[in-house]
This record gives sequence, C-alpha cells and structure tokens, in this order.
Amino acid sequence: MLLRLHDVTKTYPGTEAAVLRGVSFALDAGEMLALTGESGSGKSTLLHLIGGLDSADQGVVAIDGTDLTPLDDAGRAALRRGTVGVIFQQFNLIPSLTVAANIAFQARLAGRHDSDLAGELADRLGLTPHLHKYPEQLSGGQQQRVAIARTLAPQPRLVLADEPTGNLDEATADTVFDLMCALVAETGAGLVLVTHSERLAARMPRRLHLRAGALA
Repeated sequence: MLLRLHDVTKTYPGTEAAVLRGVSFALDAGEMLALTGESGSGKSTLLHLIGGLDSADQGVVAIDGTDLTPLDDAGRAALRRGTVGVIFQQFNLIPSLTVAANIAFQARLAGRHDSDLAGELADRLGLTPHLHKYPEQLSGGQQQRVAIARTLAPQPRLVLADEPTGNLDEATADTVFDLMCALVAETGAGLVLVTHSERLAARMPRRLHLRAGALA
C-alpha cells in the first residue's frame, strides 16, 4: 500500500467547521484516482496534507508506511524531496531559471538528477526546442509541461496534481492530461488528481468525491 489515510480531520484556526471530517482511503503503487468536489469541499486541503504541505489535526496520513502527522516541517520537506511530487495549477516555475534548469531543480534537491531521464522527459513533453528559454517565454501549456517534467524528474513514488490543467484551454488541457497520465503510468507511481473537470475525472480509473469535508 503506497498511501493510507485513516480518519483524517483538519480544522483551521478561527473557524468552527472542520475542513476535513474523518476522511479515509488507500492507494496502491501504480494506481490513479481523481478527487472531485465543489469549491470549499476540502480537496486542496486534503492534497496538501498528503503532500506534507500541512499537517492533520487527527488521524493518519501514511506514505510507504511512514505517518506524516507527527513529522516536523523538515521531516515533511524531506519526504516531498524524495517520495512525493506535486504539480500545481499555477505552475510555480522559477522565473530566473531556464526550462532545462527548472526541470532539473527538484531532482538535484533530491540528489537524483539523471540527465538522460531529464532529456527523455523534455523530449516526450515537446520541450526540447525550448530548453534554453525562460518560463516567461513559454505558453501556459508549455509551462505546465515543464512543471510536469520537473515533478517526474526525481522519480517520485506518489504524484499529486492540483487542478493541473485548470489554466489551460480544453484542447491543450487534454494533451497535457494525456501526457501526464502516460508518463506517471510508465514510472509505476501512484497519482492523485484534484480536478473540477467532470470530463477529466471520468477518464480516471478510480474516483472519490468530497462533500463538505467528507467522502460522499
């Protein structure tokens, strides 16, 4: 079992209602699922807990048998570097780095930079002609491809994608989505995709729906 959540609860300071209320599910290596729900249902919060960007108030969030809940910031950051990769809707590329350097960035932090793999990812994602460009010189679709390559370059065991095509037009979104899923599948990593798109969610092998912080 790659990912296990058991009775996960999260409430933010200053609010009375819990954002997440007793969420439990598991994900095996190589398995892909879509996480859907209305705005405010807790999707992004749940993804942040899995990615170690925040911590749960109660419950277990375990990756490869390691419970993230008691880890400090440094422990969760180490897990992100070595085990979990996150693809954000806003790309989060480093503007002062070239495409090639952005792709290599996360892998270098993890001590796993492989120039052959980076080159293969760039080629598969259609980025080879743009390796010496900077993010501001790319289209939105190209920037998201760079973000995907950067996330996959360290070969994470678990990939989290938070609305990765939300800023793209439908045709570009479909292309980027197909490439992302194919590349993740080839690595054998697990994938949790947060999306508002019913169309994309329907194409995933498994789907979970959050409603008011609980799985419906």
